[in-house]
Amino acid sequence: MQVAGKIAVVTGGGAGIGAALAARLVGAGARVVVADLDGAAATEVVAGLDAEHPGTAVAVGADVSDTVQIEALITRAEAEFGPVDLYFANAGVAGPVGIGVDDKDWALTIDVNLQAHVRAARLLLPGWLERGEGYFVSTASAAGLLTQIGSAAYSVTKHAAVGFAEWLSVTYGDSGVRVSCLCPMGVETKLLRAGENSGDALGEAATRAVTSAGAVLTPAEVAELVLAAVDDERFLILPHPEVLDMYRRKGADYDRWLAGMRQYQQRLLAGSADS
Repeated sequence: MQVAGKIAVVTGGGAGIGAALAARLVGAGARVVVADLDGAAATEVVAGLDAEHPGTAVAVGADVSDTVQIEALITRAEAEFGPVDLYFANAGVAGPVGIGVDDKDWALTIDVNLQAHVRAARLLLPGWLERGEGYFVSTASAAGLLTQIGSAAYSVTKHAAVGFAEWLSVTYGDSGVRVSCLCPMGVETKLLRAGENSGDALGEAATRAVTSAGAVLTPAEVAELVLAAVDDERFLILPHPEVLDMYRRKGADYDRWLAGMRQYQQRLLAGSADS
């Protein structure tokens, strides 16, 4: 899909990959609603965009795990610019370290990393199917293909986000609904550093696992690759190409891969103890 002249919503747009996506979209001729739980951060991003491209973006403070607020966000986009063509489900949380201590942490992680995608798609699909066109971009993670050392909830919800994106493509791809799924490893964002700032050895190992497995990219580098994939209407977006090799090795011999991951985790934990 060519994004010039299209209307896009970007969640988690107040910083990181979301802010970079908003900038790339506006630069390519789209009009964008930048949504973030931190409304002030979204407003700051839009102020920067407005300085170069006046009238092309608006900010909305919203909790995109809440169906009512997602609906209000889509309504705002329609009122400002017109029907939504592209929805970037980019908001995410790191989740609790390890298995977590109670259901509340899991519920929040599931709501933001998965249910927010489901709820947005449920609202958008009727219009997209009627018009015969729409684009859903899911920000998942390499953890959704390979599993995350550190947080069970993060790993599980990112696997689920990949699965939901696949289902959308299979079910509605022949009806004009395009889907892409972003699965990066290390990107220099606040989320990347959540583990090392957790004060927990397993959390520290989680960050070290990502930063030692490949290059840590900037959000702008990732956004450029995402827009290229949207232009090509390509499903799987892998900013770190080595993830595909890892994924193939996992599928080729699951038990060997699991054993290797356990050994890798032990090395990372030993490094945390030594530091």
